[in-house]
Amino acid sequence: GGRAQGKSPAAAEADEDDSDDDEDASVPTKPHEIAKSKYNHVEDEKERKRLKRLLRNRVSAQQARERKKAYMSTLEDERRNMETKMAELEAKVNTLERENFMLRQVVKNATQGKTGAKGGQDHEVPA
Repeated sequence: GGRAQGKSPAAAEADEDDSDDDEDASVPTKPHEIAKSKYNHVEDEKERKRLKRLLRNRVSAQQARERKKAYMSTLEDERRNMETKMAELEAKVNTLERENFMLRQVVKNATQGKTGAKGGQDHEVPA
């Protein structure tokens, strides 16, 4: 789309003043109705379509920004939840590793005590 040819903005405003009298009876109140009817007073078809397209694009861009903001908020919540879960799991791994080490020591001490033939009693690990 190039620029619309035809009436200048000043000429379009002059036409708006002339045709404004009978539009006051049915002023749209809902945002989507306003968006649909906002540029109906513009006489030049190309310019009117361009303005409507710009408005649709502006609304669409705003909606996209709002969707992105909601999506980012969701991602941030998920990240915080995952960080919390990860900290819990790391603590659990740490506890299980310590428990595993202690149980291995118990098994090692018990097997060394039973099998004196291996000569393992010389290498006892203090509890």
